[in-house]
Formats: sequence, structure tokens, C-alpha cells
Amino acid sequence: MLSDCVPMNRPRSQPVHTAMRYSSGIAEAGLRALVWSACVWVTSGLTHNGSNGHGLIQTGFPLYGQHNNLALPSRRCRRRASLRQLENQGCPDVFRSWDQVSDWLQVNGNSRRQLPGLKEVVSQIQEELRNQEHRMKQLELQVEVKSEKEMSLEARLRQLQQGQSESNTLLHIHASLIYDLQTQVHNLTALLEQARSNSDCSIHQNLTDQHKHPDLQYVRNCPIDCASIYLNGESQSGVYTIVPSIGGFPTRVFCDMDTAGGGWTVIQRRLDGNTDFNRDWREYREGFGDLPAEFWLGNDHIHAVTSQGEYSLRIDLEDWNSRHRFGLYKTFSIEDESNHYRLHVGGFSGSVEDSFAWYHNKRSFSTPDTGNICAKISHGGWWYHQCFFSNLNGVYYKGGRYSGKARKLLGPDGIVWYSWKNSDYYSLKKVSMKIRPRSFRSRQTP
Repeated sequence: MLSDCVPMNRPRSQPVHTAMRYSSGIAEAGLRALVWSACVWVTSGLTHNGSNGHGLIQTGFPLYGQHNNLALPSRRCRRRASLRQLENQGCPDVFRSWDQVSDWLQVNGNSRRQLPGLKEVVSQIQEELRNQEHRMKQLELQVEVKSEKEMSLEARLRQLQQGQSESNTLLHIHASLIYDLQTQVHNLTALLEQARSNSDCSIHQNLTDQHKHPDLQYVRNCPIDCASIYLNGESQSGVYTIVPSIGGFPTRVFCDMDTAGGGWTVIQRRLDGNTDFNRDWREYREGFGDLPAEFWLGNDHIHAVTSQGEYSLRIDLEDWNSRHRFGLYKTFSIEDESNHYRLHVGGFSGSVEDSFAWYHNKRSFSTPDTGNICAKISHGGWWYHQCFFSNLNGVYYKGGRYSGKARKLLGPDGIVWYSWKNSDYYSLKKVSMKIRPRSFRSRQTP
């Protein structure tokens, strides 16, 4: 390509003046040098795309290579630069291409002068981008913190909602309990009013009369026990309502109006084994069973009655051969629950040998759930010692005799009165415990 840039020699047949030839030679030499430089500069950046010179220059220069009709008679161009002469086209206009190159160089120079400013602008843009990235990270962290707070608030809200639901449930339960308590109070009030109206009982009058007459254990028309009911004119055994103690609640009791002159408040009875006496402390405290049949009156009620004055205890026994015996104790009372219903009993007499007072007096009441081993292996509630000589709240064994080996027992647990057969393995058929004031006087001689 560079060889094409060499100007062609003029034909020797044309006469030229020497001076003109000299000046023309100088001009031509200058022009040749100029064109040579341009050709060298242009062709140094020239690349072809494989199309025999028809491609574009990839140097970033403006396109050049305009054609003209300045051709020799031989139809060859006087001068050629980087572009070939193509068929049916004129000669390449080197100088026009040079003007375009000059313009590009000038523009490129201006661009180079602007480059430091552009670098500074780019640097500022990069710094701004870094600032924006830092700001984006801060915003992301804030969004994460906000999300965590929102999650925490949602969890707290769920906890509060759950707490509110539980509170509503508790309020509903409390409302039900209050309603039940109100119903019970209403029923108890009705029973109290009924007892007072039926017996014309005045608690205040009762206290006044007892203060004036300490030995008087009952007041007419005020049923504090079955003896007062008897003295009020009742002579039929059955279930009655009494109001023991100062301001006490009405209590349903079974009154024995037939045995030894009547007036007995029955506190325990065993008849046929239909009631299980293997109960816990609460049940023995409040009472259980069926008053017309088998029952335990309840330690609270027994304490309430015996704390009104001096009471006697009668125990009636019957074996499986229908033999009857009894034991009578001149004094009987039990303490309150805080003292474990401790027993006070004495002054024995009767038709059977004592198996109760001499061994069980001053002993606390216990049940299988209190941790007392005797109560646990004896399956009942009683004033156990080590363990018993009487166990009237034991297991009901039909037929009387039972064996520990046959039943894999740790010890005797029947309805035992040891002196009956001098044995712990004979269970009685019927027993009952009943109390009345020591000063009681029957209307008839028994």
C-alpha cells in the first residue's frame, strides 16, 4: 500500500523549463513529502475487513476516499494514497481525505484537552456512586431493623391476643364460679331460713340461754342437735336439719329416736357395705354417704356439735350371728381441723370390752392420703395409733372372717372390734356411732 503512495513520473516527452522544473520539483517534493506523511499516518491505522480495500478504516477516523476525475489519458491516477482505484470510478481524492484527517486531529486534540475535566467529572460521579451505595446499605439496614421490629411487634401482638383470650376464658370461668357460689349461698340461705322457720330457732336467744345456764345443752324450739329436736316433740327416727355452733350453717343429720331413750345424733353407720369408706381427708372432713343408709357425718360437723357442750358417745355393734353389744363413753369430742380432729374419749361402760378409748384416745385423725401407713394399709379414716384395736371405718367383709394371706394384705383392714373375738381378722356386720348431750333426760324411762 505504501508503494502506491509514490507519485508517478511524468512522461519524458514533455519539455519543461529548467527553472520551472526546479520550482516544480521543489513543490512536487514538498507535496510528495506531505502526501507521504499523510499516507504513512493513515495507512498505519488502516485495517481491512477482507473486501479488497472496500472496507472501513477502524481507527476512528472519519470516512474519506472521495473520488474525482483527475486521471491521466492512460486513465491512471496521478497520485494514489491508501485507496485503490476501482473500476468505473474516479481517482481517490487524497487531499480531501487529508482535510478530514486534519479535522479529526483537531477534534481529538480538543477532546484530549477536555480529558482532565472529564476525569474529574468521572471521579465525582464515582464518589457520588460510592455515597449512593453507602446510603443504599444504610437504607437496607434500616429496612432490616424495621422488619425485625415489625416481626417483634407482631409476636408481641400475638402474645397479647393469646393473653386476652386466656383472660377472657378465666373471666368466663370466674363468672361461672361466682354464679355457682351465688346459687349455693342462695340455697344455704333458704335452708337456714327454712330451719329457723320450722323450729322457731333464735341463735341469739340460744346463746343468751346457754350463757345463763351452762349445763343446758339444748334450748326448746332451737335444734342444735337431735336431742333438742327430740325435746321439741319429735319421736320418729329419720333425717332432720340442725343448726349447730354459733351462726353455723344448717346441717342434715340422721336422728335415732329409738335407742336408749332417743335423742341421738348419728355420726357413723355401716349396714351392708354399699358405701366405700376408703376415702381421702377432704371427704372425711365434709362427710359422705347416704344418711338413711351408710354414711360418715363429717369431721367438721362432728366438731361443730361436740364443741357446743359435753357429749356422750354410744357405739352399737352386731356380728354375723345377729348378736348385739354396745359400748358407752361418758365423754366424747374432737378438736378442729387445725389440730387434726384429735380425739377425746373416756368413761367407758357397756356390754362389750373396750377396744376404743384405752388405745385411741388423744390420737389424731388420719386418712390413706395423709401419709399415715396405718391408714394406708387399713383402707379407711380413723384415729389410728399403731395401728388399731378398733377400725369401724374399715373394709366391709361379708361373712365376717377374712384372711390377709388370701387377699395379699399388708395387715388387717376389716370392720374390727378386737375384743369381740380377740382377733383382727373378724369384720362385723353392722356398727353405728351416735352422740347426745350428757345432761339429756328422756321423756320416758328406757
